[in-house]
Amino acid sequence: MSHSIFKVPFPKNETILEYAPGSPEKEDVLKMYRTLYNSNLEIPMRIGNKDVRSGNTSSMNPPHDHKHSLGVYHKAEEVHIKEAIQASLDAKKAWSEMPWESRASIFLKAAELVAGPYRAKINAATMLAQSKTIHQAEIDAACEYIDFLRFNVSFMQEIYENQPKNSPGIWNRISYRPLEGFVYAVSPFNFTAIAGNLCASAAMMGNTVIWKPSDHQVFSAQVLMEIFIEAGLPDGVINMVFGDPEMITNVVLESPDFAGIHYTGSTEVFKGIWGKIGTQIRRYKTYPRIVGETGGKDFIVAHPSAKPKEVATGIIRGAFEFQGQKCSAASRVYLPESIADEIISLVKTDLETIKMGSPEDFGNFMTALIHKGAFDRLTKAIKQVQKDDDAEIIAGGTFDDSVGYFVAPTVVRTTNPNYTTMTRELFGPLVTLYVYPDNKWSETLELVDQTSEYALTGAVYSQDRYALEEALKALEQSAGNFYINDKPTGAVVGQQPFGGARGSGTNDKAGSASNLLRWVSPRLIKETFVPAKDYRYPFLEK
Repeated sequence: MSHSIFKVPFPKNETILEYAPGSPEKEDVLKMYRTLYNSNLEIPMRIGNKDVRSGNTSSMNPPHDHKHSLGVYHKAEEVHIKEAIQASLDAKKAWSEMPWESRASIFLKAAELVAGPYRAKINAATMLAQSKTIHQAEIDAACEYIDFLRFNVSFMQEIYENQPKNSPGIWNRISYRPLEGFVYAVSPFNFTAIAGNLCASAAMMGNTVIWKPSDHQVFSAQVLMEIFIEAGLPDGVINMVFGDPEMITNVVLESPDFAGIHYTGSTEVFKGIWGKIGTQIRRYKTYPRIVGETGGKDFIVAHPSAKPKEVATGIIRGAFEFQGQKCSAASRVYLPESIADEIISLVKTDLETIKMGSPEDFGNFMTALIHKGAFDRLTKAIKQVQKDDDAEIIAGGTFDDSVGYFVAPTVVRTTNPNYTTMTRELFGPLVTLYVYPDNKWSETLELVDQTSEYALTGAVYSQDRYALEEALKALEQSAGNFYINDKPTGAVVGQQPFGGARGSGTNDKAGSASNLLRWVSPRLIKETFVPAKDYRYPFLEK
C-alpha cells in the first residue's frame, strides 16, 4: 500500500553515442557482435515462469550473411498459446494491484539496464538480427527504447494525476484501471524499440500481455526478455511466443478474455485482424482496444524555393537509411522543374559515395534487406521499371543475394504520377521521383494527397512561408507526422509522437500519453460527504 504521492525522475532523451574510431563503445559492441555471431543460441519461448521449448524450431540467419546460422528458436503450437493466455490471466490480479510506483520502478530499471550493461548486447543483437548499422541500432535499440521506457513512466504519472474538478462537499476522482483481460502485442522486425514498447506500454499500465515478435527479430527480442526479467518483471506479465502468426492470432482472438491488440505491421494483416475481431465481438467480455500502426507511402515535396542540397540530403537519408525498411521512409518525391536536375545530380553524387555491406564494417551506410521475400519484392519492382516506358532507373538498380540480401539504393524517375512505385509500398531502398511544372504547386499538393491510401509521414521543403502554409492546409490529412524542411523519418520519443491515419493506422501516437490511455479503462468515483436526506427539491415547494 502506498502512503505517499511519488514523482518519477524527469525524463530526458538518451544521448546517442558516436562509436568513433578507438572509442570504448565501438570496441564493446564489436566484441559483443563477434561473440553473438558465434553463439549458436537456442531461444525458447517465455510463458509464465518457464522457458518453453516446443521442439519445432527454425533457424536464425543474419540477412547480410544468410548462410550463417545464429542458432534456432522454438515455435508455438496451439497448446502453448492457450498456456500463455492462462499464464497472463493468472498473473493479472497481482500485477494490476501492484502500486503504480512499483511498476514504474521495474521499467525505469529496464531503461538503466539498456543504457548500461545491456547496451552493447541489444545493439549487437539488432545489428545481427535485423542487419542495422551501428548508428541505426544505437538510435533504435538503445536510445529510442530507453526513451520509451523513461517517458512512458512519466506519462503514466501524468495520466494518474489527471483528476476531475470537485464541487463543495463532493470529492471526484478517476481510477485508471487496467483493461479487463489480456493484451495481445504483435511487433515488427524493423525496430527493436517498437517491439519492446508494444508489450511494455500495455504492461506498464497494469495489463498482462501475450507478445508475438516477428520471426525475423527473435534474436533481439530474446535480449529484451532478458532485460525484463533482470529488471524484476513478475512471471506471466509479458509472455513471449513465436511461430505461425495466423494460428497464434486465431487462438488469441478466440478467448473471451481478449481485451486489446497493440500492433505494428502490414496494413492488410491489420485489416484482417480487425475484421476477425468484428465478427467475434459477441464473444468478448469487453469491447477490445484496437491500436495499430501499419504501412506508409511517405512523401517529400519540394517547392521551387527549396534549397537543392537540403532536399537531396533529405532524399538520401529519408529513403535509404536502414535500406528503406522504415514505415516512415521516403518513397515518393515531387520535384519542381526549375531545380529538379540539380537535386538529381546531387543525389547521384552522394550515392556514388555510399558503401553497402555487413554492419560489422562501420564504413557501410547500408546493409541487407531483412529476408528473401523482401529481396524478391524489390528486385521484381526493379525489373518491371526496366520494362516500362513511363519510368526509368536513373541510379542503382543492381542487386545480389549470393551472400546477403543486398539491393543497391535505387532511384526511379517517372512521367506518371500514379506509376506503381509511386503508389505501392515496397519497403526497401527504392525511391521514385516525379517532376512537376513550377506553376503547378497547388495541383501537385492535391496530387500528393490523393495518390496514396496511406497517411503516415511526409515532408515539405520550402523557403516560402506562404507555400508552406498552403501545404500544411492541403496535406492536413495526408500525414500523421508532418516535417518542414526535414526528412520524414526519425521521430523522437517525447518530441515527435509517432503515428498516422487513413491506411497507416489508428494514430494513437507512440511516445505520448495518448497511447498509454488506450490501455486503461477509467472509473469515476464520486464521494458525497454529507448525503441528501430528503428527495424533495425546492421547486416542489408551494
